Amino acid sequence: MKNSYPIILMPDKVGYVVYVPDFNINTEGDTLTEAIEMARDAIGVVGIDMEDDGESLPEPTAVSEVRADSPADIVTLVDVDFGEYRRKNDMRAVKKNCTIPSWLNFEAEKAGVNFSAILTAALKSELKIQSR
Repeated sequence: MKNSYPIILMPDKVGYVVYVPDFNINTEGDTLTEAIEMARDAIGVVGIDMEDDGESLPEPTAVSEVRADSPADIVTLVDVDFGEYRRKNDMRAVKKNCTIPSWLNFEAEKAGVNFSAILTAALKSELKIQSR
């Protein structure tokens, strides 16, 4: 799911502190570009953790409703594609049990087949996922 969330970029002595009101989190970056990237990353990490815990992601607040504390602060939007973020960053391995015919298992083991690699490739093909 892709969405855009408002962020507040607050100039600091070095770079920017970033506040993401919809997730109540902070991050920072040395440059404006890095601060925006860090906001996207922070939202992605918290968002997939929420999904893993069965929680719903917050609906984005309208950027017009977000108020900065200082005239130097920047209020803007950051887009995050949670599915893409998960594919790029969540590389944990999970164990799955599956059942195959005994004769097929015998032949595959004799041939030295890597079951995990074959299952991963088959799932990517079935789901039409080309990256990672």
